[in-house]
Amino acid sequence: MRVIAGSARSMPIRTIKGMDVRPTTDRTKETLFNILQTRIPSCRFLDLYAGTGAIGIEALSRGAKTACFVEKDRKVQALIEENLRFTKLIDRAKIIKGDVAAVLPTLEGGEPFDIIFMDPPFRNELERSTLEYLSGSSILAGDGLIVVEADPRTDFSYLEELPLRLIRQKVYSMSSHLFIEKIS
Repeated sequence: MRVIAGSARSMPIRTIKGMDVRPTTDRTKETLFNILQTRIPSCRFLDLYAGTGAIGIEALSRGAKTACFVEKDRKVQALIEENLRFTKLIDRAKIIKGDVAAVLPTLEGGEPFDIIFMDPPFRNELERSTLEYLSGSSILAGDGLIVVEADPRTDFSYLEELPLRLIRQKVYSMSSHLFIEKIS
């Protein structure tokens, strides 16, 4: 794994062996950031279920103003910090240690995020509870975007019941990205 573009281009990102952390492949990450490229410069980026931190690090490398990483596993948090230090991006980053459901309410009232990326463990249905919370939250900027990385078989039909709109979906062999906006 490596940073694809920007100030930390080609720098390797360390990961943890095993399937507890399922890093986004370089090819999938490159496609994602090609889609997001006009939104990244100077944005505030929130990386939920951050894993190795590769997505938030890529955003910082490509010009995001700040990135906040939320991860509950202590070993993985240390890995995010190590990756941020190695890429020299730690000065624009914040790592919050904790479960996403517990952390989200603590982010209320702060400056909203322009992009919220979430990559919860597959098949645990965490996407729904997180999206339900975000749909009624002030954490996302009014013109902000939520990007969900999920198993392509995950059912998102419940989005119609929320003040959220699916604006695009990109399906890969092992995952998919859903691009979601709030309905104002």
